[in-house]
Amino acid sequence: MVARAQFLKIAAATGTGFALAMTLPTKRGPFAEAEAASEFTPNAWLRLDGNGIATVIVNKAEMGQGVSTSLPMMVAEELDLPMAMIRTEFAPAADAYIDPGWGDMITGGSTSVSFMYTIMRTAGASARAMLVAAAAQGAGAPATDFTTASGVVTQTSTGKTFSYGSLAAAAAAMPVPTDVKLKSSDGFKVIGTRQQRLDVRQKVNGTAGYGIDVRVPGMKIASIERSPSIGGKVKSFDAARALAVKGVRHVVAVPSGVAVVADHMYAATKGRKALHVTWDLGPNAAVSTASIRASQRALVGTPGIVQKKVGDSETALKGATVLTAIYEAPYLAHATMEPMNATAHVTATSCEIWAPNQVPRRVQATAAKMTGLPVGAVKVHSTFLGGGFGRRLEDDYVADAVAVSMATKLPVKVVWTREDDIKHDVFRSGGMNGLRGAVDANGDIVGFEHRVVASSVTVRWAPAFIKNGQDAYAVEGATSMPYAIKNLTVDFHPLDTGIPVGYWRAPGANVNTFAAESFVDELAHAAGKDPVAFRAAMLPEGTRARGVLDLAAERAGWATKPAKGRARGVAMIVWGGSTAAVIAEVSLPEPGHIVVHKLTCAADVGQPINVDGVEAQLMSALNFGLSAALKGKITFAHGGAVQGNFDTYAVLRHADAPALELAIVPSREKPTGAGELGTPPVAAAVGNALFALTGKRHRQLPLNEATLA
Repeated sequence: MVARAQFLKIAAATGTGFALAMTLPTKRGPFAEAEAASEFTPNAWLRLDGNGIATVIVNKAEMGQGVSTSLPMMVAEELDLPMAMIRTEFAPAADAYIDPGWGDMITGGSTSVSFMYTIMRTAGASARAMLVAAAAQGAGAPATDFTTASGVVTQTSTGKTFSYGSLAAAAAAMPVPTDVKLKSSDGFKVIGTRQQRLDVRQKVNGTAGYGIDVRVPGMKIASIERSPSIGGKVKSFDAARALAVKGVRHVVAVPSGVAVVADHMYAATKGRKALHVTWDLGPNAAVSTASIRASQRALVGTPGIVQKKVGDSETALKGATVLTAIYEAPYLAHATMEPMNATAHVTATSCEIWAPNQVPRRVQATAAKMTGLPVGAVKVHSTFLGGGFGRRLEDDYVADAVAVSMATKLPVKVVWTREDDIKHDVFRSGGMNGLRGAVDANGDIVGFEHRVVASSVTVRWAPAFIKNGQDAYAVEGATSMPYAIKNLTVDFHPLDTGIPVGYWRAPGANVNTFAAESFVDELAHAAGKDPVAFRAAMLPEGTRARGVLDLAAERAGWATKPAKGRARGVAMIVWGGSTAAVIAEVSLPEPGHIVVHKLTCAADVGQPINVDGVEAQLMSALNFGLSAALKGKITFAHGGAVQGNFDTYAVLRHADAPALELAIVPSREKPTGAGELGTPPVAAAVGNALFALTGKRHRQLPLNEATLA
């Protein structure tokens, strides 16, 4: 509804009063259709129909994290409308739907709720004020004589009621308020409750539209043969056998390889298997896991670019009994349940795209560049995502669809096979972390040094985010430890291995926290202190971090001994403005068979929006982190990934999933990130528990393989 939507901006904020800068048309302009249908469209985020049903425009990708429920909850809270009367639509790629945090339409970094909190609430509050103004004008009474609840405006002095639907057309003619007061958190009736997700019915009955479900008239299906070596190019190909397959219509060269275009997926994949392609294997043909590891080893002992410096760790460690350790983590695939796919239809004057993506404006810009069309001629339909985890921050799979449609002049859906999806991922970077530290006679850390060696995602994806060598995402988990350490140095070696890397659930923190929290545990044992007490001593009373640590320890029964043959380990994380502590209880029936019986997670995410949603995200993140900790591993040979499906790229199975206990700290602070918070601490918590159980420190992931060493 871009033609009718008017961009709502937060122009200023003081206390709970927010100034709105919106240019609304007078009389019937772009609002003609809305008024004719008794609709009320007060801003870009909301429209209300004559039945009192509100449609909230969601500018964030829904990939299972519940954002298409949590954002409407904010609107419903301020609008005083029951959630049963809320519907949702995904926003088009347009300037009107840019958020103030990214300055774009990006879903990532656990920022959706925090970046949209004020905007969505203000959208609801503004609409409510206009509905009240319409009732007041109609009754000839002051607005102060009216209250709202459950989609009804009530005149206090007379008891007369006016449904929102009956006021919709009149409200559309009201001036847009330039200042609305948002509710105090004490008055919340929707925010902070448990709400069933608005998309549950669609997902249960099969009507939820994922990218892979898209059907367009005249559409063909394409499967692309890609170089076995990352970065390789087509030298030549013979399409004759592929074209002989029934249902195959075209075989065309595209930037990512050779596309077989057919009436259906079976024909496309069968034709692809019949292709004969000769490859120029490119610059990475000799890259292997061994060569990458050798490059990491060469750097981990030399100073990198300093990312954080507190005090003087070098001086503090002189003369001390210094512990050193090297922690390693492998490359990982995203392995979303819905493989990469996109549909595109390119004509001489337009480009239309249907895609499960986290970056609609980036998708739009890429298509415009490829086609030579103006950005405004590219229309992007964002669908539900069958998993994202950062993978769909990329647009390579969309570029595939655009390229094939351009070559064939047909609407085309490109579908990656599972093998394509794993072998040609933009991988979570493998990392090698070197650590040095020491404790004094009192058991306090006197110096702590953390060196990160990894490939940078940001240098490719958003180079402007890097200033003077400061790569915040690459060193998260190392620079964001919550502890008060007087002498701390974190430095970074960006390593270009030729292997493409991408953002993967809590990007750098998922590797760096394994190293940092494991090494904190090493220092705790060197000091002869209990690991929880050691951490607590570095966290002042009353801080969020201390609160979650104490809560996790209490819920896990840290003060009591675990059952025979079991042990516990602890780890912490600060991510997206939120803080969490995870305690793992494990046993080791045999080497290579780690059993995680329970994960206890305490989290402070500020004001929860949908409590049920926060819990679900934490559960998801914990299991995702455990999968990586115990099983995840991508290796490389001859420039390509060795693993290609779930038979070789192992993921957590239902039988391996532990009991989960969650404790969310009650808070009225502004909401902070929840979606990725639980993933980074898991590997360290499990590894620390293994040390408590066996006395052996495992410094390499995945841990199941490490226990065999």
